[in-house]
Order: sequence, then C-alpha cells, then structure tokens
Amino acid sequence: MQNAHPFSPAVDLAKKPRVSGARLRRALSIADLRILAKKRLPVGIFGYVDGGAEDQQSLGANREAFSRWAFETHILNNVSQRSLGATLFGKRYAMPLGISPMGATALCWFDGDLALAAAAARAGVPAILSAASSVPLEEVAALNPDIWYQAYLPANEQVIGPLLKRVERAGIAVLVVTVDVPIASTRENELRHGFSLPLRPSWPLLWSGMVRPAWSFGTFAQTLWRRGMPHFENFTAERGGPIIAAPKQDHRAGRAAMSWEEIRLIRRLWPGKLVIKGVLRGDDARRAKAVGADGILVSNHGGRQLDGARATLLALPGIVEQADGLSVMIDGGVRRGTDVLKALCLGADFVFVGRPALYGLAAGGQAGVERALQIMRQEMDVNLALLGAADVAQLSRDYLVPAQDG
Repeated sequence: MQNAHPFSPAVDLAKKPRVSGARLRRALSIADLRILAKKRLPVGIFGYVDGGAEDQQSLGANREAFSRWAFETHILNNVSQRSLGATLFGKRYAMPLGISPMGATALCWFDGDLALAAAAARAGVPAILSAASSVPLEEVAALNPDIWYQAYLPANEQVIGPLLKRVERAGIAVLVVTVDVPIASTRENELRHGFSLPLRPSWPLLWSGMVRPAWSFGTFAQTLWRRGMPHFENFTAERGGPIIAAPKQDHRAGRAAMSWEEIRLIRRLWPGKLVIKGVLRGDDARRAKAVGADGILVSNHGGRQLDGARATLLALPGIVEQADGLSVMIDGGVRRGTDVLKALCLGADFVFVGRPALYGLAAGGQAGVERALQIMRQEMDVNLALLGAADVAQLSRDYLVPAQDG
C-alpha cells in the first residue's frame, strides 16, 4: 500500500484559492495537467512554460533519454510495505522529488511563488525559489522555512555579498547557484507569440489573454488588484524593476564574466549548503567538490539555454562516477514516476521537476501543484512495487538495462 506522509503544520491553507477539485482529480497524468494549463494560459505564456531554445533539440532529448533505459524487474520480493522517503542535506523528505526553480510564476497564477512553496511544504518535498520571482524571498521563506534560493549572480562582489546576507537573514539554508546562463538564449517559440521578459505588451499577447477570461480575471487582474504590477523582487539585495519594463539594472549583466573564482568567493561568504546547478560534465563535478560545494544539480536548464546540449540523464552516470561524495541531483525531461526511478537507478540522490509543477500551477494554483506531486508520488509507489523493490534506497543499475538489450 502507499505510505502516508504528514503535511507540514507550518502552512496555513486558509487562503488557498478555490479551484475545481473534480477537474484536477480527472487529471491522471502530468500530460493531462499540461492540457489544462494550455487551455487556461495565453498562448505566449504557455509557450514560455512549455518551450525551449531555438529548435528545441535539448528539450526533446531530455525526454527521449528516458526511453533508452528499460527496467529489469526483481520478482518475488515482499513489497507490501514500501518507503519513498529520502534524505538530502540531513533532512528527511517524503520522496526523492523536489521542485526546480522557475521564474515569473506570477504569470501562471496569482502569487505563484507562494503556491509552489506551500504545495512543496504540504507534500514534504524541497522546492527552490527562483531569483526571477515576484514575491519577496522573505515572504516565501516565512511560509515555507525549508525553501531553497536559486541565484543568478554576476562577477561582482558588491552584488554577491549583500544578496547572500539577505538570503541568510531570511533563514534560507540552501543556496543554488545557476551557472549555465552566462547570457540569455534565443527562444523563438516565445518571440513568435509576442512574449519576452521583461514583459512587453503586444497585440498577440493582449488578445490571447482577452479570450481566456479565467486567466485574465483570475491571474492578471487579481495580481494587479492585490499586488500591483509584479516586480523582480529577488535578483539582488534590492528590489528590481517591474516585469513589464526593463529592470533598474539588467539582471543579466556581469554573468558572462562568472568563473570558478566567484564560486570560491561565494563559498567563503555563504555559511549554508551550496549547490551548483547546470553541471553536465564529470570534471566540473570534481571542480565543484574542490571549491567546497555540497551538491550539484545536473541540468541543461530544461532545454531552455544551449540548444543541442546533452540530455541530463545521459550525462548523469559519468558525473556520478566523479562526484566524490557530493549530493547529486538532476532535472530535465521528467514527466513520470518511472523517470524518477530510472534517475535514481543511475545514481541520482534526488530528482527535481520544473514543468510538471508549473503545469499544475497553471491548471489550478496550489491545488494543481499538489495534484502534480500526488501523481508523481503515486506513480513512483506503484512502479517501485512492480519493479520488485520495497525502498527507493535499494535502487541501482541492477534494475536497469539498455533498452536495445531489453
């Protein structure tokens, strides 16, 4: 049977938005939540959520990589009692699944950053707050004290130092530094529908919103009424500019100059756990260990940066071999509980998802994110039993074979 797990008592659900519970319950898979999200969001915003860079080769490669591995079941094992629990950085979580950082979630749901954080707390999983978020990180950390913070940092100590102090004062214990975005990529699918960040009004974007009243009134109008125009709140120690205009300072400036020297500086200044996100090579895992990182997140930014970059699942085994005690996490292309199990078999300690959580958010706010996590948990539990394992800690390469050999 599926093991129950406690909800966090720290999360107040009194302000949970009302959505159709029946509609969300009818979503049996992440693909179903994607359909609901596509129906509700303006075309350009859905393109931002769903798409990748240029020809979207890496986006497709991430997904296709899971089909290269087949399960080899272990029969006649007692799997009547199963455990999905996993420990990361000394904390026990309900399952080895977390929510990746995603920017501009306010475009999908009112106070999307809070909805994601609350859903993660209720499900007992970690979540990473993006620097490109619109709710002050202090407010998110007050709701979910276990929230992590993801930084886009320039090679500028005068920016790095004050931001790290702000994050530390908020009580955040895990810092994730994204290193695969030295400059912005080209995302043609967004540009064709008039979408860009900072958001610039265009007729295609406005019309697409007007014909979707659930989004126009439930997200856009509610945000303006209750919050005003969203700002980039968390790129630096100071409040950034509104998402509908250029920031006070370009938050991308200085990233192209980032090097391992800045990571060493961050390690000296940051007292908590340090994760490097955007690793695709084993030798970079070794360097992350050498500069004092506690973990790495194997990621190609969900196919949203360098198009043609290697699929993360294919890079994972070689990275694990050279991780030398680092906590190894992975994201990219995960849509099923079986995907999570395959990544764990290949050596990942934890798996993070972006689009599945964002589809849920766009479909139904916090309740939609909870539904996405529930779907993933149920799939993991069922397929763990079918695989012949009683605990995710048992998973190893012994449960996988290359698909062409299977």
